[in-house]
Amino acid sequence: MTDLDTLSRRPAAEIGRALAAGEAEPVPLAEHYFAKIEQQSSPAFLAVTRARALKEAEVSAARLRAGRPLSVLDGVPIAWKDLFDFEGETTTGGSDYYRNAEPASADATTVANVSAAGMVTLGKLNLTEFAYSGLGLNPHFGTPLNPHDDRVARVPGGSSSGSGAAIAAGLAPCTIGTDTGGSVRIPASFNGLVGYKSSEGRIDRTGVFLLSRTHDTVGPLGRSVEDCILLDRALCGVAVATVEPGDLSGQRLIVPDAVVLDDLDEAVARNFESALRVLERAGMRIETGLSDVISEAATLIAENGTIVGAEAYEQHQALVDGPDCARIDSRVVDRIMIGRAMSEAAVDALRRGRARLIETIAGVEDCLIAMPTTPITAPEIAPLEADNALFHRVNLKTLRNTSLGNFLNLPGLALPNGSDATGLPTSLLISVPGGQDERLFHLGLAIEAVLAKAGVR
Repeated sequence: MTDLDTLSRRPAAEIGRALAAGEAEPVPLAEHYFAKIEQQSSPAFLAVTRARALKEAEVSAARLRAGRPLSVLDGVPIAWKDLFDFEGETTTGGSDYYRNAEPASADATTVANVSAAGMVTLGKLNLTEFAYSGLGLNPHFGTPLNPHDDRVARVPGGSSSGSGAAIAAGLAPCTIGTDTGGSVRIPASFNGLVGYKSSEGRIDRTGVFLLSRTHDTVGPLGRSVEDCILLDRALCGVAVATVEPGDLSGQRLIVPDAVVLDDLDEAVARNFESALRVLERAGMRIETGLSDVISEAATLIAENGTIVGAEAYEQHQALVDGPDCARIDSRVVDRIMIGRAMSEAAVDALRRGRARLIETIAGVEDCLIAMPTTPITAPEIAPLEADNALFHRVNLKTLRNTSLGNFLNLPGLALPNGSDATGLPTSLLISVPGGQDERLFHLGLAIEAVLAKAGVR
């Protein structure tokens, strides 16, 4: 039998294959993760669903013994951002206001789909309140610590903070988050993981606590592109199909030289350039382009605000305008109130400009875009907690590149591409026009393999 501690830190796809081969069993594996969760002082988990998980693991074990797995991920543990309904469990949205809300009457569609693929539900994960920050701080439940620094407390990235920190700490092999402005890709970046932002509408949001009806997307985090592909299939409730790596020879890789390369940490810039050179040697054509589209998108947002802000106020208006507003993280309230001040004309300008820019990108032949996922590595928590103005500046900078992807409906993969001198991860973001997720998977597998072969990880 495979050592469980070693197995628990392997990609979810490898764990699934080990379970199917009889190298480990689902129940002891789930118990192993629960033991590690109990030993952690960092609040990555908000709820542990032990009874459900062990029941699912027992049923999975019987299927695997009979040679009838439901999917490649049958028996593999998974954990969910606490925006997804579990039958009989409260969905808090990371908020003290909803801490004692009525339990959900049914699983979210995505949760039901993943359970139907045979996965084992460990529990619910921490997040920024209402999923409205790229840093991951939470004053109500505590902030999960980034495991890549054992000396200084650093942010895990948000809003899917527990989703990133849990995998990096070895508490789960894969997790599910949501991405409205970078909330899957940023935790992936800060924690050295792979994160996938899906195209709008690709993955069902029924039973998911919303922030923005336009920009919210569901997406997985894991240790490999293969993990994200298999989880996408499970989330969509479709049969698993093999995805082969694409051909990178002659493939254009477009790097915008406006906005997304501004004011980068030294290690972020260095590792981004190193990754580009590796990919160029593999046959990719590195080109500068789409700078006018990126610049116009940034200008539209700077002049008008954000669609997310307007829709966040619409979603939470009764709460932030009522007597319970004081129960909400003041930093989240500050951002929601920006949405309240937006005019209908500003929102209309954003929607019209967005539609035009999305159409422009869709018309770019063979479009594949590269940029650093985040301009910085994970910052320290203490200064952000002490200074709200600093928090907002760092938060906006953290979200800068990824949020442009949401505005332009660009599905993307965040891939580890090295670290700084202290071991903090950096990340490469590759994106394609909306609706081209399958193409992104093919190319992402190939890019990941090339980077790994070159030791860029």
